[in-house]
Amino acid sequence: MKLSLKIKEVFVLVLLFIVSSMLAQSSGKFKVTLDAGHGDHDFGATYHGFIEKNIALGVVLKVGKILEQDPTIQVIYTRKNDSFIDLVERANIANRANANLFVSIHCNANKNQEAYGTETYVMGLSKSASSLEVAKKENEVIQMEKDYKTKYAGYNPNSPESLISATLAQEEYLDQSIEFASRIQDNFDVKLNRKVRGVKQAPFMVLHKAFMPRVLIEMGFISNKEEGAYLNSEEGQLNVAKSIADAIFRMKVEHFGGSMPVIEIQKSEKTTVKKDTVKTSSKETSKTSDNKPVDTTKVVYKVQVKASSSHVETKPENFNGLSKISFISEKGYYKYMYGETNDYNEAKMQLLEAKTRGYDSAFIVPFKNGQKISLNEALKSK
Repeated sequence: MKLSLKIKEVFVLVLLFIVSSMLAQSSGKFKVTLDAGHGDHDFGATYHGFIEKNIALGVVLKVGKILEQDPTIQVIYTRKNDSFIDLVERANIANRANANLFVSIHCNANKNQEAYGTETYVMGLSKSASSLEVAKKENEVIQMEKDYKTKYAGYNPNSPESLISATLAQEEYLDQSIEFASRIQDNFDVKLNRKVRGVKQAPFMVLHKAFMPRVLIEMGFISNKEEGAYLNSEEGQLNVAKSIADAIFRMKVEHFGGSMPVIEIQKSEKTTVKKDTVKTSSKETSKTSDNKPVDTTKVVYKVQVKASSSHVETKPENFNGLSKISFISEKGYYKYMYGETNDYNEAKMQLLEAKTRGYDSAFIVPFKNGQKISLNEALKSK
């Protein structure tokens, strides 16, 4: 009898533990860490009276306010005022909170004041000169921190590539980071009607130590008077914030469940200054979104998004907003390809972007000397 009672007691205790664990999990919140770039004595980029640290904070607070309307979301801020937080501490804040997403928000700038448009970065060791330059500008903030040479031993802020140890740490979260970045860029493009410059990789110190899907958003160029004025305005900041919040909600619903709120985003008029132009000057080179040449004498990766027996104009509106579409004719079918690059990792990013645009069956196709080859052959020939 006593043994039977003990078994019952153990059973009840185990049952209570299971129930309490389930309740704890069901009451667990989706955690988002929002990071407003720069702060205090670190002004970030400053042009035409527009100050990056203020714009970034303004947008972060607006994103947070939207997210906090959902009781299932917990927002963690790296800063809510004009304060300076070390780069590594920003990541630590997200790690200590066990955040599901980390979002670092910034403004871009360029000596060429006609440059404009949004970019969203994921952690990676890009070979793109333009991406490395953006990382260099954001990473040099560490020189304003106390004892930065000891704290960041072995890292040279003038050489972002020295963040080589980030490679393994970032792989685990790369796919979801790219998916998240693609959703943000898609919202900026389709819902907000801003120019988008794509999802890119670069070695950002603020992303390096954050162990969850994470992105760094460059909302636009404040060196461009028109775009800077938009980002500096309450209306512009609110609609940028809504676009970012919408992407966060979509990541939550897709991966953690819940309902998707309706967020009204007011479309803007796209900047009317002359667009960045890219010329193809020879048969051997074309250009990617990063303006870096693609060497067609080497392996070129493209993403096949669809095949059709009839010809379709290669306009973005015919391909769910994807640009840089090419096609080949094969066995009575037109096969449409998105993007082109010599970098297989970049091709994987383009593949994920195509999938987030609705092309679930898209896949990578390698070419050499204009002829299709197998992926194994392509990777062996690197």
